[in-house]
Amino acid sequence: MAYQYIVGVGVVLIAAVLGFVFLYYNSFRRLKKTTRTGPGEVASGTTDIIIVGYGVAGAALAFALGKDGRRVLVIERDFNEIDRIAGEGLLPGGYRKLLELGLEDCVNEIDAQEVHGYVLYKDGKEARLTFPLQKYDQSHVVGRTFHNGRFVQRLREKAASVHNVSLEQGTVTSLLEENGTVKGVHYKNKSGHELTAYAPLTIVCDGSFSTLRRSLCEPKVDIPSYFVGFILKNCEPPLANFAAFMLEEPSLILFYSISSNELRCLVDVPCRNVPSVSEDAMTLYLKTQVAPKVPLELYTAYMSGIENWKNIKIMQNRIMHAAPNPTPGAILIGDSFNMRHPVTGGGMTVALSDVVVLRDLLRPLHNLHDAYAVCKYLESFYTLRKPMASTINTLANTLHKVLSAPSDPAMEAMQEACFGYLRLGRVFSDGLAALISGLYPRPLSLALHFFAMAVYGAGRLFLPFPSPKRMWSGAKLILVAVGTLFPIIKSEGIREMFFPQTVPAYYRTPPFWNEDI
Repeated sequence: MAYQYIVGVGVVLIAAVLGFVFLYYNSFRRLKKTTRTGPGEVASGTTDIIIVGYGVAGAALAFALGKDGRRVLVIERDFNEIDRIAGEGLLPGGYRKLLELGLEDCVNEIDAQEVHGYVLYKDGKEARLTFPLQKYDQSHVVGRTFHNGRFVQRLREKAASVHNVSLEQGTVTSLLEENGTVKGVHYKNKSGHELTAYAPLTIVCDGSFSTLRRSLCEPKVDIPSYFVGFILKNCEPPLANFAAFMLEEPSLILFYSISSNELRCLVDVPCRNVPSVSEDAMTLYLKTQVAPKVPLELYTAYMSGIENWKNIKIMQNRIMHAAPNPTPGAILIGDSFNMRHPVTGGGMTVALSDVVVLRDLLRPLHNLHDAYAVCKYLESFYTLRKPMASTINTLANTLHKVLSAPSDPAMEAMQEACFGYLRLGRVFSDGLAALISGLYPRPLSLALHFFAMAVYGAGRLFLPFPSPKRMWSGAKLILVAVGTLFPIIKSEGIREMFFPQTVPAYYRTPPFWNEDI
């Protein structure tokens, strides 16, 4: 009996010692994994999420995740205010996303101008697209135009005010990958020292010229045209609080206010016809080819705006359809992931919508260390973003093809059909305005409107009576419409765009697990 007692006590003591050794070793490993750093390393235990890029998407996301209690490290190449001609318009739908994020005050104190819609001019006639703002009790739910740099700086100020958002100036050179999983990033700080930062999740939003997206998606960038931009001083747009589109040969011309005394002029130039700026060829083009099509009330300011070629900026209009390559430990958003033609000013609205979707998906996750489970769960992001993204993308890319100077009679007929359809007003123009504004992102409604536009244009060609020649012209118009719209819809994903509920990722649930594992 005594022998059995002694053996039992011995076994218990040995088990206790082994258990203590195991717990100590496990705790030591965890401590070593999360807090130990070597030269040029940032401790992984102090960061939940790394955000690469500090533009509209990066700053808004840093603020949102920081407010949710995440420890966020933002790495940005340049914290100075940027001067660019892109990202100067925020649609009403984008402003609603600012409200959801608690960032609506970022359009204050930057001399932002309200935008209530678009007005198109062609052959002395006009067609208005007025955003359906009357449906919202809040009078401040309108579109805004502004200097992009001022808006971005306001977003950055808000993000920097969150105590658990850390900022690091540097250039990310590559993602840190181990066995197919992204563990962090390699970057050079402003002193040129090479550093490494670790985090369970890296979010890349480093803009349209991203150097990191190749391993996270299948980038196919198309450049259909360039925007040539400059500022007109002390003048008003043709119609107050409306962005103006001049449907002219050889270039589509846009005017919109970016401050109380500045009007932005953008000239859409096909990529094959871009003159050189430094050799004054661009100034000559703007004077001889574009100036005669400018409204008389803006002509003097226009000519003053192009006097000095240094004031003229050129921007590539880049299109890149979303083609994600889901990678454990990393995800892409913003222009580094998906771009559309900027003619409707929808880029920031899509970016802010993506931020809201991603924030809401991450909220239930208390632990991000299981990279594969998180990656599988976040595949739903690509489907949940589709209503807003596909609506804005399809409209922008389609309208640019239709509204830019047509190169053949069939596209000219399509432009006439579009312009006439919008002049019908009521449900016709109001429906498209609701889609463009981002307030009613419904891909199916978009397809129906475009089909109705083609039928309307074909019907006009039948008048006064449908002769065989006119019927053939109408049929060609419908074929052109289908040939214009269908490839864009296909690139967005027919199933994800119109039938998202049939995509398995749509129903992904958060992968809950023990936070201490």
